[in-house]
Amino acid sequence: MGQPARRRPEIRNGEDVNAENHARRADNTEARATQQFREDLGALIRAHATDLSVDELEAVEALPSGAALLVVRRGPDLGARFLLDQDSTVAGRHPAVDIFLDDVTVSRRHAEFKRTGTRFSVVDLGSLNGTFCDGQRIDGEVVLEDGTEVQVGKFRFTFFPSRFDLGEGA
Repeated sequence: MGQPARRRPEIRNGEDVNAENHARRADNTEARATQQFREDLGALIRAHATDLSVDELEAVEALPSGAALLVVRRGPDLGARFLLDQDSTVAGRHPAVDIFLDDVTVSRRHAEFKRTGTRFSVVDLGSLNGTFCDGQRIDGEVVLEDGTEVQVGKFRFTFFPSRFDLGEGA
């Protein structure tokens, strides 16, 4: 048996075309690996920054398009979850509101979470103690982003939209 035939380099304009093609493929593979690393790292940072339990992470991952989840991160009812799946959801201390928050720091009708398509926002309803997003008292309607902290009285929620809607600017 003879030796396998060696492939001769294809030379064009004094350049080794095979080496150029190999380098191009290596660059594409490296770019894909870098992009995957960025996505994985971003997901890891988001999960760590919000300290989601496995159950909470599964609940967020299972949200259908057009829905969102508020998870109590600090304050009374730590770990409680509230589904936002209607065009208007009111939070407050009155028993007839959608999200009942039993604490004297919460007004009867404290804040309203609004849904427009797959976009969510929050507006204070004239509460005594105010509504805060990421530590800033809000005045008017504020669009909620993935991971936004919303404070209503002593309750601090983290907002999680459906993973299906993240690419749509939810």
